[in-house]
Amino acid sequence: GVHCGHSITSHGLALNCCPELSWFQHIVPCGLPGTGVTSLSQELGHRVPVEDILQPFLDAFQEVFDCTLVDPG
Repeated sequence: GVHCGHSITSHGLALNCCPELSWFQHIVPCGLPGTGVTSLSQELGHRVPVEDILQPFLDAFQEVFDCTLVDPG
Protein backbone atom coordinates (compact mmCIF):
# COMPACT_ATOMS: atom_id res chain seq x y z
CA GLY A 1 0.00 0.00 0.00
CA VAL A 2 0.93 3.65 -0.33
CA HIS A 3 0.12 6.47 2.10
CA CYS A 4 0.67 10.15 1.36
CA GLY A 5 0.37 12.91 3.92
CA HIS A 6 2.19 16.03 5.08
CA SER A 7 4.56 15.85 2.07
CA ILE A 8 5.67 12.35 3.07
CA THR A 9 5.00 9.19 1.07
CA SER A 10 5.10 5.85 2.89
CA HIS A 11 5.15 2.51 1.10
CA GLY A 12 4.19 -0.83 2.55
CA LEU A 13 4.71 -4.38 1.42
CA ALA A 14 3.29 -7.68 2.58
CA LEU A 15 4.84 -10.95 1.50
CA ASN A 16 2.11 -13.43 2.41
CA CYS A 17 3.58 -16.89 2.07
CA CYS A 18 1.33 -19.20 4.08
CA PRO A 19 -0.74 -17.23 6.61
CA GLU A 20 -4.15 -18.16 7.99
CA LEU A 21 -6.12 -15.94 5.59
CA SER A 22 -9.38 -15.95 7.54
CA TRP A 23 -7.99 -13.24 9.86
CA PHE A 24 -7.73 -10.87 6.90
CA GLN A 25 -11.53 -10.84 6.50
CA HIS A 26 -11.56 -8.31 9.36
CA ILE A 27 -9.50 -5.62 7.58
CA VAL A 28 -9.74 -3.46 4.47
CA PRO A 29 -6.43 -4.15 2.68
CA CYS A 30 -4.59 -0.95 1.76
CA GLY A 31 -7.80 0.96 2.50
CA LEU A 32 -9.39 -0.40 -0.69
CA PRO A 33 -12.95 -1.58 0.05
CA GLY A 34 -14.04 -4.69 -1.83
CA THR A 35 -10.51 -6.06 -2.20
CA GLY A 36 -9.09 -9.16 -0.59
CA VAL A 37 -5.84 -10.73 0.47
CA THR A 38 -4.17 -13.80 -0.97
CA SER A 39 -0.92 -15.66 -0.42
CA LEU A 40 1.76 -17.34 -2.47
CA SER A 41 0.57 -20.69 -1.12
CA GLN A 42 -3.02 -20.05 -2.20
CA GLU A 43 -2.01 -18.79 -5.64
CA LEU A 44 0.43 -21.63 -6.32
CA GLY A 45 -1.75 -24.37 -4.83
CA HIS A 46 0.87 -25.67 -2.38
CA ARG A 47 2.47 -24.56 0.88
CA VAL A 48 5.22 -21.97 0.36
CA PRO A 49 7.21 -21.41 3.57
CA VAL A 50 8.79 -18.01 4.20
CA GLU A 51 12.22 -19.66 4.40
CA ASP A 52 11.92 -20.82 0.77
CA ILE A 53 11.00 -17.44 -0.69
CA LEU A 54 12.79 -14.84 1.43
CA GLN A 55 16.21 -14.87 -0.27
CA PRO A 56 14.86 -14.99 -3.85
CA PHE A 57 12.53 -12.11 -2.93
CA LEU A 58 15.37 -10.02 -1.45
CA ASP A 59 17.56 -10.71 -4.49
CA ALA A 60 14.79 -9.64 -6.87
CA PHE A 61 14.06 -6.53 -4.78
CA GLN A 62 17.71 -5.44 -5.00
CA GLU A 63 17.76 -6.03 -8.74
CA VAL A 64 14.49 -4.21 -9.47
CA PHE A 65 15.28 -1.22 -7.25
CA ASP A 66 19.01 -1.18 -8.07
CA CYS A 67 19.98 -1.11 -4.41
CA THR A 68 21.88 -3.05 -1.78
CA LEU A 69 19.98 -4.23 1.27
CA VAL A 70 21.81 -4.08 4.59
CA ASP A 71 21.03 -6.26 7.58
CA PRO A 72 20.55 -3.84 10.51
CA GLY A 73 21.31 -6.59 13.03
